[in-house]
Amino acid sequence: MRFASLGSGSRGNATLIESGTTRLLLDCGFAARETEHRLDLLGVAPQSLAAILVTHEHQDHIKGVGPLARRYRLPVWITHGTYRQNRCGELPAVQLIHSHQAPFRIGDITVQPYPVPHDAREPAQYIFSSEESRLGVLTDSGSITPHIQQVLSGCHALLLEFNHDRRMLADGPYPPALQRRVGGRLGHLNNEQAVALLAELEHAGLRHLVVAHVSEQNNHPERVRDVILTRLPQLAPRLTLTCQSQVSPWFEV
Repeated sequence: MRFASLGSGSRGNATLIESGTTRLLLDCGFAARETEHRLDLLGVAPQSLAAILVTHEHQDHIKGVGPLARRYRLPVWITHGTYRQNRCGELPAVQLIHSHQAPFRIGDITVQPYPVPHDAREPAQYIFSSEESRLGVLTDSGSITPHIQQVLSGCHALLLEFNHDRRMLADGPYPPALQRRVGGRLGHLNNEQAVALLAELEHAGLRHLVVAHVSEQNNHPERVRDVILTRLPQLAPRLTLTCQSQVSPWFEV
């Protein structure tokens, strides 16, 4: 199994996961044409996708889901609560799921949804596995729960949100209400929360730590790097910081 970030941040989020003959797109927060361009940079044709999975209904995760699904007749896997928000328009095929359900298979990939605390109707994040490989994805969560820690244990790769630095958020341009939303228990993970989660997880089998959803206004990649390497220097060889304006390389899980 391998994966690549098409971009991560407030301007758009999308992650490509591939195993065997199956390609999945997790979220599509870019316009359809921009998503096609980013897929092309990885040598992937949109019509080769088996499905789109959605985490929640916020625009930076769902903007291109409807247009891309309609253009290429792609099925969309989405929670009941997210689907009821009707942000995608008419979809050619819908598979309704819930965030607590048992794992299911799409082609060669097993998908396990799990719930997260975020200010959306029914947000879900996912674990992807194929044979012995496990990829865990966690973004758009305001706090860490024991269940999150449990499901992310034993992953061989993690795509993990380090959204904001608490001091930069407090001193930054956001109005107080938006600061409270971003920094609240239903907002986004700050650097200290994310590294505390990492410290609790088993690292022996971890091959890649991909840092995602880094705020342009309220964080900086060097602050993220510093907090990880100060607390967990052993992760230095496995650390990659993504940029929302860039497509990442492929990561083998």
